[in-house]
Amino acid sequence: MEREELRAWLRLVLTPHVGPVTARALLRSLGSPQAVWEAGPQAWARLVSAREAAALAQIPSELEAQCAATLAWLAAAPAAPDGEGGHHLLTLADPRYPSRLLDVANPPLLLFAQGRLSLLQAPSVAVVGSRHPTAQGADNAHAFARALSEAGVTVISGLARGVDAAAHEGALVGAALRGATLAPGSTIAVVGTGLDQVYPKGHGPLLRRIAEHGLVLGEFLLGTGPLPSNFPKRNRLVAALSQGTLVVEAAVQSGSLITARLALEMGREVLAIPGSIHSPQSRGCHALIRQGAKLVETARDVLEELHLQTEAVGATPAQGELALAEAADDTAPTDPVLAAMGYDPVSQEALSARTGWGPAELGARLLELELMGQVARLPGQLFQRVAAA
Repeated sequence: MEREELRAWLRLVLTPHVGPVTARALLRSLGSPQAVWEAGPQAWARLVSAREAAALAQIPSELEAQCAATLAWLAAAPAAPDGEGGHHLLTLADPRYPSRLLDVANPPLLLFAQGRLSLLQAPSVAVVGSRHPTAQGADNAHAFARALSEAGVTVISGLARGVDAAAHEGALVGAALRGATLAPGSTIAVVGTGLDQVYPKGHGPLLRRIAEHGLVLGEFLLGTGPLPSNFPKRNRLVAALSQGTLVVEAAVQSGSLITARLALEMGREVLAIPGSIHSPQSRGCHALIRQGAKLVETARDVLEELHLQTEAVGATPAQGELALAEAADDTAPTDPVLAAMGYDPVSQEALSARTGWGPAELGARLLELELMGQVARLPGQLFQRVAAA
């Protein structure tokens, strides 16, 4: 992109009181950002309010610095000859701009991207949920995302802690199992900051892996930090880019329910994994199911509900079927302690009553299961099964 074209787009984005809706109205009438600035105050006055016209007449103070920073960022990682990888800036007029975002009332004028742009055209499912999931919830997010990715479906999430991170990790594993010659698969992380920022701070290694094997995407200008108002905006892109949204675990007030609501408003499917009636982190999913969301128990349920069976699973390699089977987790445990535990948090005293084992014998077995990664120790002297035996 030439500097003057970039400058025209950035000026439109940076102008106060002129949001995406007003900017699109100007572009529809005048044709391009350069034409908007060439039209001048008289044309603006006919198309927008007096306040907006006055704002358009002022050159934003940060324009030149942002333009220089963006050009340097684009030059730092040019795309490969096939157009994949590297840093990209997609404008609303770019043919590579994802058409699904046009279902949003206020699609971003600019999208910053790093990685595999082809994933924007792939079959995709959003996987979202709590930042503080149970051990089983994190395991479900990883298993479902792995199976979906290995089946050729791109997993989209918001890079937050908890379910988002587990989904990205699982999708990267699925993409590796699927193999580079069987694209798409993998994952898209939609971020709530500029792409030169890392948030949460501990997700730097994960972010770099996604940029290498998937795609990092955001609408915020370089240097933008993690402002609270950014994340609902990010959520609308997660919902819009996906053919359906899967909620893994969510409290009643969870932000992932906002993503689900936005998905419904855009005509997307919403799916939810049920959980324990005793877990606060399951109540959001149960509320969605009561309101009509599809209850799913396996990754295959997701593929079938979204009619991705012929697009993705038909070309799934053998290991993909294994991942789908693992995600189902529908085998009965053979260990008597796991059988007595079920899937709800439970105290050692309750397990002792169910199994008839004494405290010493039961404590030793719980420690073994904990070391094997099959049981997690929760606050309040509770235990919970985290994986099938």
